[in-house]
Amino acid sequence: MAGGHYERAIQLYEKLESSYPFGTYAQQAQMEIAYAYYKSQDQAQALAAVERFIKLHPNHSHVDYMYYLRGLINFNDSISFLNFIYEQDPTERDPKATREAFAAFKALVDKFPNSQYAPDSIERMKYLINAMAAYEVHVARYYYRRGAYLAAANRAMDAVKDYRDSPAIEEALFIMIRSYEKLGNAVLRDDALRVFKLNFPNSKFLDENGVKEERKWWKFWSSAPAPAPAIAPAPAPASAPAPVKG
Repeated sequence: MAGGHYERAIQLYEKLESSYPFGTYAQQAQMEIAYAYYKSQDQAQALAAVERFIKLHPNHSHVDYMYYLRGLINFNDSISFLNFIYEQDPTERDPKATREAFAAFKALVDKFPNSQYAPDSIERMKYLINAMAAYEVHVARYYYRRGAYLAAANRAMDAVKDYRDSPAIEEALFIMIRSYEKLGNAVLRDDALRVFKLNFPNSKFLDENGVKEERKWWKFWSSAPAPAPAIAPAPAPASAPAPVKG
């Protein structure tokens, strides 16, 4: 494992587990197998190993680590998704891994609030919320520039309702204003504008006369890189926690 020969490490850990299935080291081997699959970037096998451990040992003293590892596996996959979000039509990709990573970290924080992995999980959850909000806005912008103004307004509204504290809702509200204007709905446009000015009085989308004139803002906005994560997508610890000896 230390030498990076993960396939061989997995074989040896599996041999250890099968030879001594009821020993303390069998449980440690199961954890190491999951970590080795993670390090070898075999997401499916890593998740399967994690789920197996959680199911077999729900009360293990280090089961919180496995919840954390499950989040990391999906987190890295979601980072891969976000790396392409500005290069590929977002409607062609599914942010499933992002949602699953958030759910995994949330499960850890809810079940083990005092875990040593909880603070890092919370930081990653904050980043993932912003990422999911940015994705919704990206799709709303996609609909808007194709003339699907109702779909754009609805998608932007979802972002505002579901991700209230995300910076992405600034553009989401702006898309709602523009979409309602295109639809000829002055009531909803003015309501969205009121909320927009209340929350973002110094927005770059505003000028002295109100909302700036439309100048294909998405061409500039969409060319910007994805926001940097609040924390680096670092790998899991060098090894799974050592077993309790006694």
